[in-house]
Amino acid sequence: MYHLGLLSEYLKNYMKTRLTYRADFWVEVLSDLLFQVTNLIFIFVIFMHTNSLVGWSQSEVVFVYGFFMVPWGVFACFVNMWNFSERYIVKGEMDRILTRPAHNLFQIFLENVDPPSLIGSFIGLFIMAVSGFNMGLPFEWWTIPALIVLTISASAIYMGIYTTLTALSFYSDAPTGIIPLMYNIQSYGRYPVTMYNRAIQVLLTWILPFAFVGVYPAGLFLQREEMTRMALLTPVMGAIFVSIGLFVWNRGVRKYKGAGS
Repeated sequence: MYHLGLLSEYLKNYMKTRLTYRADFWVEVLSDLLFQVTNLIFIFVIFMHTNSLVGWSQSEVVFVYGFFMVPWGVFACFVNMWNFSERYIVKGEMDRILTRPAHNLFQIFLENVDPPSLIGSFIGLFIMAVSGFNMGLPFEWWTIPALIVLTISASAIYMGIYTTLTALSFYSDAPTGIIPLMYNIQSYGRYPVTMYNRAIQVLLTWILPFAFVGVYPAGLFLQREEMTRMALLTPVMGAIFVSIGLFVWNRGVRKYKGAGS
């Protein structure tokens, strides 16, 4: 309840701050929408030249992309750490964080919440609903519970990977440059993993498991039997990578010596 109370207060402060500059708020929302539309157009352009992509129809690939947007929006809203190195390490704000009673990582999440990112999640749900209707996918009793569990699990995978990478800042006061690269790699998870060679499939499944934030869990709803077992592993992968992220983060915090003079 204590942490939920903190989250509520930070969200209130966020809305008060952002609504002071409403034009900036809506420009951010519009830019996110245009970015998603561009990605969808890219998929449609691909299918202007082919009827299927390694056995996946256009509607199926669009459905996968829709699911990919849902956990990404949740992650980007609540686990926004893009400027961590510059703000908290270089400028020394980590010292302020460590003097407060709440867990340091949770505080950083709260200070960087970005509710407009959730709009992407709702758009993803809409895309899933439309493409699923076009394919005649049945709405089962387990659809909503599975969607919730898989969304949380996929968001946990994002959190684990990016928390691990962000923690590298404790070992160097210079930006690592890895996070922008990882952002590009994660986009591979929104396409059927079978279209890549074996090495990339292993990378996206077991090392940087971005296939579990898009194609594998989406395959469960698409009733693709070859994806079902992997989809059910998504919560396991989420737990593993969150644990790794928290372990590396806590080790990094213990190594942190302060901003100095």
